[in-house]
Amino acid sequence: MASGLLPICLGEATKFSAMLLNADKTYHATLKLGYLSSTGDAEGEIIAAVRTKLNNEKLSLLQVQEVLQTFKGWIKQTPPMYSALKFNGKRLYQYARKGEEIERKIRDIVIYELYLDSWIENEMSIVVHCGTGTYIRTLAEDIGKALGFGGAYLTSLCRNQVGNFSLHQAYQLDQFQGTLSSEHDAYLYPIESLLQNFPSITLNQAESLFLCQGQLIKSTNKINLPGGTRVKLYDSRGLFFGVGEITETGAIAPKRLISNKI
Repeated sequence: MASGLLPICLGEATKFSAMLLNADKTYHATLKLGYLSSTGDAEGEIIAAVRTKLNNEKLSLLQVQEVLQTFKGWIKQTPPMYSALKFNGKRLYQYARKGEEIERKIRDIVIYELYLDSWIENEMSIVVHCGTGTYIRTLAEDIGKALGFGGAYLTSLCRNQVGNFSLHQAYQLDQFQGTLSSEHDAYLYPIESLLQNFPSITLNQAESLFLCQGQLIKSTNKINLPGGTRVKLYDSRGLFFGVGEITETGAIAPKRLISNKI
């Protein structure tokens, strides 16, 4: 049921994998309105939902779009039981599989964009651009309730974008497996592609060495960035060697460095 983009970090890039976990994501989701699922998707036990609208009440396209608009921006969401969140050291889905219900904290999530892609009877497709921590299964159920269908579950979910990476940049696994090992590097993106929104700073050899030794430095380059800004670090050869942070005094502190030879 789930498909789409799965970024994979290798080697030194794993030090920056949190950038992907915390990145905005875009999904294309198909919802079955009027039903609920124990897992929030087609793999769970499906039951008919209790509708708040009569079957013969027809929603207009404008009404649907107006309801979807209410989910944009910062909203409250309760994580589903079938999730990897932990309670007392165990994943919530472990409790769910035993039929146990655990009270979950309501969380603030952000939906940047939400629009209707298609709608035929009780099947609806939507595109969602959201912040980290958003559960599309829960969003689908909440949309179904808001439309008067008593709920909804996902019949398909495709992740189209993660941060700066989109699905059209991806490769099928069999494409990768069918190539020679000497050609594998051609499929890889440089580490700094994870950090496209970070400003860059180029340092001389001495400055780069001091940072790699864990020291704060005052760069000879003029830096007009506020304290707390994360920056990409390049050495005098133009090679990326990590991420630094600008301090309140204008110095650069090392945050995440890779093992390039300086």
